Amino acid sequence: MVAFSPTREGSGEGHEDLQSDFRVETHSTGRVTTLRLSGELDLLSSPALEEELEHASGSDCDVILLDLRDLEFMDSTGLHVMVKAHQRAQETGRSLVLTKGGDQVQRLLDLTGVAELIRIVDSPAQLLEADQARDGA
Repeated sequence: MVAFSPTREGSGEGHEDLQSDFRVETHSTGRVTTLRLSGELDLLSSPALEEELEHASGSDCDVILLDLRDLEFMDSTGLHVMVKAHQRAQETGRSLVLTKGGDQVQRLLDLTGVAELIRIVDSPAQLLEADQARDGA
Protein backbone atom coordinates (compact mmCIF):
# COMPACT_ATOMS: atom_id res chain seq x y z
CA MET A 1 0.00 0.00 0.00
CA VAL A 2 1.19 3.47 -0.82
CA ALA A 3 0.03 6.35 1.32
CA PHE A 4 0.71 9.81 0.03
CA SER A 5 0.17 12.77 2.33
CA PRO A 6 2.46 15.62 1.36
CA THR A 7 1.98 18.92 3.08
CA ARG A 8 3.41 22.21 1.94
CA GLU A 9 2.74 25.01 4.33
CA GLY A 10 2.78 28.64 3.30
CA SER A 11 5.45 30.85 4.79
CA GLY A 12 3.39 33.95 5.20
CA GLU A 13 0.08 35.63 4.73
CA GLY A 14 -1.69 34.97 1.47
CA HIS A 15 -0.27 31.43 1.18
CA GLU A 16 -2.61 28.53 1.66
CA ASP A 17 -1.68 25.08 2.86
CA LEU A 18 -1.63 22.49 0.08
CA GLN A 19 -2.55 19.03 1.26
CA SER A 20 -3.44 15.83 -0.46
CA ASP A 21 -4.57 12.63 1.22
CA PHE A 22 -4.25 9.79 -1.24
CA ARG A 23 -3.84 6.05 -0.83
CA VAL A 24 -3.32 3.16 -3.23
CA GLU A 25 -3.78 -0.42 -2.04
CA THR A 26 -2.66 -3.04 -4.55
CA HIS A 27 -3.52 -6.71 -4.65
CA SER A 28 -3.66 -9.41 -7.31
CA THR A 29 -6.24 -12.13 -7.81
CA GLY A 30 -5.60 -14.50 -10.66
CA ARG A 31 -5.00 -12.46 -13.77
CA VAL A 32 -6.37 -9.18 -12.29
CA THR A 33 -4.29 -6.62 -10.40
CA THR A 34 -6.50 -4.24 -8.45
CA LEU A 35 -5.42 -0.79 -7.35
CA ARG A 36 -7.89 0.57 -4.83
CA LEU A 37 -7.69 4.36 -4.73
CA SER A 38 -8.89 6.55 -1.89
CA GLY A 39 -8.68 10.21 -1.05
CA GLU A 40 -7.89 12.89 -3.62
CA LEU A 41 -6.15 12.25 -6.92
CA ASP A 42 -4.63 15.51 -8.08
CA LEU A 43 -1.42 17.18 -9.18
CA LEU A 44 0.32 16.35 -5.90
CA SER A 45 -0.73 12.70 -5.69
CA SER A 46 -0.75 11.63 -9.36
CA PRO A 47 2.94 10.58 -9.30
CA ALA A 48 2.12 8.00 -6.61
CA LEU A 49 -0.53 6.46 -8.86
CA GLU A 50 1.82 6.50 -11.84
CA GLU A 51 4.40 4.60 -9.80
CA GLU A 52 1.90 1.94 -8.74
CA LEU A 53 0.63 1.58 -12.31
CA GLU A 54 4.22 1.09 -13.46
CA HIS A 55 4.62 -1.75 -10.94
CA ALA A 56 1.34 -3.32 -12.08
CA SER A 57 2.44 -3.08 -15.71
CA GLY A 58 5.54 -5.08 -14.81
CA SER A 59 3.47 -7.97 -13.45
CA ASP A 60 2.02 -10.84 -15.47
CA CYS A 61 -1.59 -9.66 -15.09
CA ASP A 62 -3.97 -9.35 -18.02
CA VAL A 63 -6.24 -6.74 -16.42
CA ILE A 64 -5.47 -3.71 -14.28
CA LEU A 65 -8.51 -2.62 -12.31
CA LEU A 66 -8.60 0.85 -10.80
CA ASP A 67 -11.16 0.75 -8.00
CA LEU A 68 -12.45 4.33 -7.72
CA ARG A 69 -15.25 3.73 -5.22
CA ASP A 70 -13.35 5.44 -2.36
CA LEU A 71 -11.84 8.20 -4.48
CA GLU A 72 -13.30 11.47 -3.21
CA PHE A 73 -11.88 13.84 -5.82
CA MET A 74 -10.01 13.73 -9.11
CA ASP A 75 -8.71 16.58 -11.24
CA SER A 76 -7.51 16.64 -14.85
CA THR A 77 -4.05 15.43 -13.81
CA GLY A 78 -5.51 12.21 -12.40
CA LEU A 79 -7.66 11.84 -15.49
CA HIS A 80 -4.55 12.16 -17.67
CA VAL A 81 -2.79 9.42 -15.67
CA MET A 82 -5.74 7.08 -16.29
CA VAL A 83 -5.86 7.80 -20.03
CA LYS A 84 -2.10 7.20 -20.34
CA ALA A 85 -2.44 3.95 -18.35
CA HIS A 86 -5.24 2.84 -20.69
CA GLN A 87 -3.03 3.52 -23.72
CA ARG A 88 -0.07 1.64 -22.20
CA ALA A 89 -2.31 -1.29 -21.30
CA GLN A 90 -3.58 -1.53 -24.87
CA GLU A 91 -0.04 -1.36 -26.25
CA THR A 92 0.97 -4.33 -24.10
CA GLY A 93 -2.14 -6.44 -24.76
CA ARG A 94 -3.73 -5.74 -21.38
CA SER A 95 -6.96 -4.08 -20.33
CA LEU A 96 -7.49 -1.19 -17.95
CA VAL A 97 -10.87 -1.26 -16.24
CA LEU A 98 -12.36 1.25 -13.79
CA THR A 99 -15.03 0.87 -11.16
CA LYS A 100 -17.58 3.66 -10.93
CA GLY A 101 -16.40 6.47 -8.71
CA GLY A 102 -18.26 8.96 -6.57
CA ASP A 103 -20.37 11.73 -8.09
CA GLN A 104 -17.52 14.17 -8.82
CA VAL A 105 -15.23 11.48 -10.22
CA GLN A 106 -17.95 9.94 -12.37
CA ARG A 107 -19.06 13.36 -13.65
CA LEU A 108 -15.47 14.10 -14.74
CA LEU A 109 -15.23 10.74 -16.53
CA ASP A 110 -18.57 11.33 -18.26
CA LEU A 111 -18.02 14.96 -19.29
CA THR A 112 -14.59 14.27 -20.77
CA GLY A 113 -15.68 11.17 -22.70
CA VAL A 114 -13.31 8.91 -20.79
CA ALA A 115 -16.30 6.86 -19.63
CA GLU A 116 -16.79 5.87 -23.28
CA LEU A 117 -13.09 5.15 -23.82
CA ILE A 118 -12.37 2.96 -20.79
CA ARG A 119 -14.56 0.07 -19.61
CA ILE A 120 -16.33 0.88 -16.32
CA VAL A 121 -17.93 -1.67 -14.01
CA ASP A 122 -19.97 -1.19 -10.84
CA SER A 123 -17.66 -3.27 -8.66
CA PRO A 124 -14.64 -5.57 -8.81
CA ALA A 125 -17.03 -8.51 -8.35
CA GLN A 126 -18.88 -7.51 -11.52
CA LEU A 127 -15.62 -7.63 -13.48
CA LEU A 128 -14.77 -11.08 -12.14
CA GLU A 129 -18.29 -12.40 -12.84
CA ALA A 130 -18.25 -11.07 -16.40
CA ASP A 131 -14.83 -12.59 -17.07
CA GLN A 132 -15.87 -15.96 -15.60
CA ALA A 133 -19.01 -15.98 -17.75
CA ARG A 134 -16.94 -15.13 -20.85
CA ASP A 135 -14.34 -17.78 -20.07
CA GLY A 136 -17.06 -20.38 -19.48
CA ALA A 137 -18.82 -19.63 -22.76
